[in-house]
Amino acid sequence: MIEAIGEAAGKIWHFLDAHGEASVNKVTTETGLSKNDVQRAIGWLAKEDKLNIEMNGRVETLSLK
Repeated sequence: MIEAIGEAAGKIWHFLDAHGEASVNKVTTETGLSKNDVQRAIGWLAKEDKLNIEMNGRVETLSLK
């Protein structure tokens, strides 16, 4: 399970690196990861201090630090 979370985190990091800031929904759709995998990976990246998480109204957006 830990390896799968790390792989999902890498996939999200590469997506954000290539495309810039994106909503959690867009990241989920574009990466093909499940909602649960995206949420776990967000936690991983946040713990490593590699991710900015902002709320814009009701939309949660992600970007790399």
